[in-house]
Amino acid sequence: MTAVILLACVLFALGVLGLLLRRNFLFIILSLEVMINSAAFLWVGASVYWGSAEGQVMFLFVAAAAATEMAIGLALLIAYDRLFKTSELG
Repeated sequence: MTAVILLACVLFALGVLGLLLRRNFLFIILSLEVMINSAAFLWVGASVYWGSAEGQVMFLFVAAAAATEMAIGLALLIAYDRLFKTSELG
């Protein structure tokens, strides 16, 4: 369980670093995706540790929400790129 927690924290920290250091909208969305997936990975690891399926079921909901977030983010990226001719923020 310690390895799962450590890996989830490392993935979350990489997502935060990508969120803070990148200015490209696509990389910001991908960093948010990494952060969401690290939390979902932690749920799956906890459900395996406790021997229940609730964490794995919650992962399905998180994956669906992350896919929706990615689709909306890419639509916003296309609209922003068409409007300003760049995907850089700021």
